[in-house]
Amino acid sequence: MPVSVGIGYDSHRFAEGRPLLLGGVEIPHDRGLAGHSDADVLTHAVIDAVLGAAGMDDIGTIFPDDEQAWKDADSIGLLQTVVGMLRGPIQNIDATVICEQPKLGPHRAAIVHRLGDVTSARVNVKATTNEGMGWIGRGEGIACVAVAAVDLD
Repeated sequence: MPVSVGIGYDSHRFAEGRPLLLGGVEIPHDRGLAGHSDADVLTHAVIDAVLGAAGMDDIGTIFPDDEQAWKDADSIGLLQTVVGMLRGPIQNIDATVICEQPKLGPHRAAIVHRLGDVTSARVNVKATTNEGMGWIGRGEGIACVAVAAVDLD
């Protein structure tokens, strides 16, 4: 079976009055992330990685942020939609969340489990800081990069 690899990236600013969702798991924090949907930066990066591996359009083309249908959308639901569009299974997902706060270690297992349930793939999630540099280092938001391998048949 031919396997294809895709890369995804997303970033969102922190915003008051919103829950912080990462990989479909609500993380206790004083701020969530701003976005048209639920702003789950990890799930968005995973979606783009999967779409890239499948040779499909990006998340913004499939779920445009100027369409009311996607306002406050559940990103896990968006990922489920994308999984249903694939010809073959997702083999592996590897993602790195980049943020100063909150610490993700206590939530990592729940995130891996949630993404694994939705994708039926082997999932690995890591976290790192930006060592105090730039907008992430100043605590203004969170970024994520993800890689996915998808069977094309």
